[in-house]
Amino acid sequence: MPGWLDPVVTVLETVQGRQLSQFLPPAGGRGRPSAVLVLFGEGPTGPELLLMERAGGLRSHAGQPSFPGGALDPEDGDPETTGPLRAALREAEEETGLDPAGVQLFGALPKLYIPVSGFVVTPVLGWWRTPSPVGAVDPGETARVFTVPVADLTDPANRATAVHPLGHQGPAFLVESALVWGFTAGVIDRILHFAGWERPWDRTRQVPLDRRS
Repeated sequence: MPGWLDPVVTVLETVQGRQLSQFLPPAGGRGRPSAVLVLFGEGPTGPELLLMERAGGLRSHAGQPSFPGGALDPEDGDPETTGPLRAALREAEEETGLDPAGVQLFGALPKLYIPVSGFVVTPVLGWWRTPSPVGAVDPGETARVFTVPVADLTDPANRATAVHPLGHQGPAFLVESALVWGFTAGVIDRILHFAGWERPWDRTRQVPLDRRS
């Protein structure tokens, strides 16, 4: 893997769940196991991340950018060991058409919890060693697939605080004609922070979210 990923590897070795989110998996094993693929690649302008935008007609999270991913299937295996890794690759292939053979997984962050959906999510990190063509496999599920330069994610001009009508607040990124917020933005924000890539930005700059978000 390229040397610029070394700080991210260090994050994997040192960070704890409570440093990533206030929402951790509930006791007793409740919650539906799932995984997302946080895929780093080397683009024309340097390091980049793969994201997708959910279709506008979906009942939940319509139009919201996210990492590829989804719930674990029985064939993925043990949710406590290699199941999330298999699920992250399988879902990414199903949603974006990427070739899993070109992806080198190098670890996973602690499991996090999404209260509104009840998902227990494992962010699986990968290096896009051999890039392959990607795009929306099912337009009914995915509006588009795109990459975002890490330099754009760290640019203070592209950062803001998303504010939900119910009062919830969290980091947001205005990149590639998209507003990245919620769980995805939270994971990106923490990776940038603990990898030492974060640049000072105006946390008072707010972006209001739609009530249906």
